[in-house]
Amino acid sequence: MTRLRVLSVLLLLIGLPVGAETDYSHYAFSNYLGSGIYRTAGQNATVVNIPLSFDLERSEEESLVLRTPISMGFFNFTWSDLPDGEFPSSVGTLSVTPGLEYRVKNADNHEFQTYADLGFGTNFTNGNDVVIYSAGMSSLLNFDFGDSNPLWVNRIFFAGYSTLNDGASETYSAVQSGVDIGTNYFFQMGGVEAEPRFFVAGYWYFDRLKFTTPFEEDVLVASSLEVGLTFAFSKPVGWDLINIERFGLSYRAGDGVEVWRLIFEFPI
Repeated sequence: MTRLRVLSVLLLLIGLPVGAETDYSHYAFSNYLGSGIYRTAGQNATVVNIPLSFDLERSEEESLVLRTPISMGFFNFTWSDLPDGEFPSSVGTLSVTPGLEYRVKNADNHEFQTYADLGFGTNFTNGNDVVIYSAGMSSLLNFDFGDSNPLWVNRIFFAGYSTLNDGASETYSAVQSGVDIGTNYFFQMGGVEAEPRFFVAGYWYFDRLKFTTPFEEDVLVASSLEVGLTFAFSKPVGWDLINIERFGLSYRAGDGVEVWRLIFEFPI
């Protein structure tokens, strides 16, 4: 089954003028950093993440999924342009990171997931190309706490890239842990039942994640904390190929980086 879900708008770095030589290779990590509005020293840029996934095998206990997420970056473009009818005239960066994800339910209340990706990215403003790679594993545990149906999620992963032009490379690895908890309050939204759910998550980076900006010093992030609210739908909503299972907003901060995330999936 083919499934396309528009997840997010991700603001990572400042918008650059066309022809800029600086390569803000954070776009190589856009599929792994998480959706949202990233501000560093008052600067930003826009990246849209569009994951595609194909179920290769699926049963009640396990599944094998082919993922082909796509990220597109638009320089000198922000959400404030949308009310005026302004849309980006060209794509500044593009990355595609296909990979396999295996999920197995090894207990009634526990699921284990692992994945490996290998992909490609390019910065159209300067012609730089990168090879992108990533791997990780996750543990998802449901536990009893009244009627709130909380889910405790722990993940460990790494991501890296290597430029094809000059062989430069960078990696980062992280642990994240968080809890998603329900309110047991349900209401109808467009014919679909929705439940408000709160979550909190922490992120710790083994090697500091570097955000490069053109006019300020680089920002190194060692850890961050996130809180947010999502609405969980009883069934996916959207169109023929675009389906949304969650919708919400969160705020993440740490070491000089602030992130406002617009969420269209499970948030942790």
